[in-house]
Amino acid sequence: MTAISSINPATGKVIGEVEMHTDEQTDQMLKKSAETFREWKRTDVSERNELLRKFAELLRKNKQQYGELITAEMGKVMKQAVPEVVKCATMFDYFADNAEKILEPEPAEENACDSMIHYEPMGTVLAIKPWNFPFWQVLSAAAHVLAGGNVMLLKHSSYVPMCALEIENIFIEAGFPEGVFQTLLIDGKTASSLIPRDEVKAVSFTGGYDAGQKVAELAAHNMKKFVLELGGSDPFIILDDADVKMAAKVGVPSRFINTGQTCIAAKRFIVMEDVAEEFTERFVEGTENLKVGDPMDPDTDIGPMVREEQMKILENQVNDAISKGAKVLIPGGKMESEGYMFSPTVLGDVSMDMRVMREETFGPVAPIITVKDEDKAIEFANDSEFGLGASVWSQDRDRAMRIASELETGMVGINSFCTPQACLPFGGVKKSGMGRELSKHGFYEFMNIKSIKMM
Repeated sequence: MTAISSINPATGKVIGEVEMHTDEQTDQMLKKSAETFREWKRTDVSERNELLRKFAELLRKNKQQYGELITAEMGKVMKQAVPEVVKCATMFDYFADNAEKILEPEPAEENACDSMIHYEPMGTVLAIKPWNFPFWQVLSAAAHVLAGGNVMLLKHSSYVPMCALEIENIFIEAGFPEGVFQTLLIDGKTASSLIPRDEVKAVSFTGGYDAGQKVAELAAHNMKKFVLELGGSDPFIILDDADVKMAAKVGVPSRFINTGQTCIAAKRFIVMEDVAEEFTERFVEGTENLKVGDPMDPDTDIGPMVREEQMKILENQVNDAISKGAKVLIPGGKMESEGYMFSPTVLGDVSMDMRVMREETFGPVAPIITVKDEDKAIEFANDSEFGLGASVWSQDRDRAMRIASELETGMVGINSFCTPQACLPFGGVKKSGMGRELSKHGFYEFMNIKSIKMM
């Protein structure tokens, strides 16, 4: 067997090892999943909902323990790790409260016939998930998948194997039947090889575009349903009538939450000329006040990046911008430490040909670009291969709504930044992916929508 090492990003040291599953073990888990589905789909929705509530209770009861595991394994600061766990609990409560209503057969008028639309589970959903929100990324897919009567096989990131195993343990402790949720300790190549298997009926993938494209090709070739969330380069637009003080106050955590390693974070600050100077000054001041250091310290705002290779990508993006004329407002960058510390960097005078404006910057780097009017702001915001989220700042509600309608994204926050909520569909357009998680729309992604007509 080959082991997966769990590394603490704050120290760069191994804190645990787990054995990878053999091909034989993986095969048994797939078969177990298919067997369990036959019983789980017949379980009354009220019983499934009760298990979701028990799961939520365990998350809240042990939030500190799970938060510390997240911090130790991927470096998220404690002040954000514990709330991640609590948010997962709130989401499970939402689907426990709403699953029965979402699954109600829907009557349809069709001539004089008695016609109904039913929602039925598909089977085993293979979830391939990233490291940056070790609990949320998994559970935001699992909650409605399991509530709908499907079962799940998880292939989590190799960066967070202990989180992956702990999530499975919580399902078992909550009383879910064995086989409803299983963690596969396998590599990416093996995960891809499972998509054609008869036991797998659908795939939920969150990660980079290249990997997502391969998953989509393989799933489509085998006629499997898939949902993809592939990151973003979200614009944060400050118009000339914005509350600049509030925009800057919110803009700082919007960019630097989770040390900037967030798909839905603000990544491109697009500011109109009349307020550019004030916004930049306030944003720089707010960034300079962030505490960088030990993620276990409850006062720390910025912890380590997850790995050395992620830091190198970010450094190359920053160097590209500087070489093309960007002004360094806060130098930041790689810090001298035993872990993977990268201090926040803020760049001004950026242009659209720079990598920080064309690519996803997955770390604590903030580029600010100035535009003369709202038309140019919209143009720059849409000039991206990505389309996950966006923020619009204006004190004119009608103006903000009009601009929001012109943005090519899956989500828009007006005078706020985008955050996933259980009641709202989460996902993007263009190279940010397809399909949705959360809300009733995410719920239906992995349900067979069956029409029944009775004469």
